[in-house]
Amino acid sequence: MHCIDCGVPSPIEESGTLIVKQAGENGQYPYSSYKELADHILMLQKEGASEQPQVKTDSMNGFISLSAFELMVQNHELVDLIAGNSFSTHFQPIIDLQDENRIFAYECLLRPVAAGKPISPFRLFEFARETNLHNYLDQKARELSIISSSRLGVPPEVKFFINFLPSSIYNPEYCLQHTFHIVNKHKISPDQLVFEVVESEKISDIEHLESIFTTYKKSGMQVALDDVGAGYSTLDVLQKLQPDFVKVDRSYVSFCDTNYGNQLFLKNVLEISKKLGIKVLAEGIERAEELEFCRTIGIDYAQGYFIGKPSAEPVVPQLETV
Repeated sequence: MHCIDCGVPSPIEESGTLIVKQAGENGQYPYSSYKELADHILMLQKEGASEQPQVKTDSMNGFISLSAFELMVQNHELVDLIAGNSFSTHFQPIIDLQDENRIFAYECLLRPVAAGKPISPFRLFEFARETNLHNYLDQKARELSIISSSRLGVPPEVKFFINFLPSSIYNPEYCLQHTFHIVNKHKISPDQLVFEVVESEKISDIEHLESIFTTYKKSGMQVALDDVGAGYSTLDVLQKLQPDFVKVDRSYVSFCDTNYGNQLFLKNVLEISKKLGIKVLAEGIERAEELEFCRTIGIDYAQGYFIGKPSAEPVVPQLETV
């Protein structure tokens, strides 16, 4: 992987020439439709070469594997969406449970739209990962979140949680300069931003993630570890990573008012986090009883559909305080 992987992806044109590089030789196959392009791919697959060919269209910048190219052709509308930055930011409120439910922050969430139809963000990121476009998509999503947040006019004490993929940041000191430039350009105070590891990302290199966290913190920003308790984000990494916030996976929040196992887990997370100076956020709150239990045991912050759904404009929840 090199920084060129963060470049703008090339759309798959409906007509053009497929260029195939195999065993040092290039072959060219004109096509006039996506179906004809798919037929060329099928032909190459049937040839069964010992080494997978590298392919591109005449409008693409560089060669890619045949398998990745096939996915891009099958999902050419997603490539167009990513290349055209056809997405927006929605905002989900996060409240302070220990301060009369005041608004504490908003999580910035990517919402892609293709031809007027909503597309699942999960589907978009999985496709981007499979075709090596996730670096560019992650960078643009962070950029859009920052720009969108700068235009809202919310009070400076209200924070914004912005997702990121650790695997898209090869060298934190270099790769994050674009993000920091956008922050400075749009005059957002760094202490208003919290960068959060997204739920789909697996921590395979804790040292690398630690270096990313350190780079964010050196620039005056805060960091959050998502989905504590769900697979990769377990309690044993908290001391190593020292995040400012931990978000407890919704599976441990659901029916926490009645589920004894969930209650024990939440209290354990809270105890460890307090010792390390980490704030705890319960996500996935869908019932008043869950919210009140989390408040009672001392959890700091909460978000979920009961509090507020993601929306195009930030909404201040109207919840009764106890």
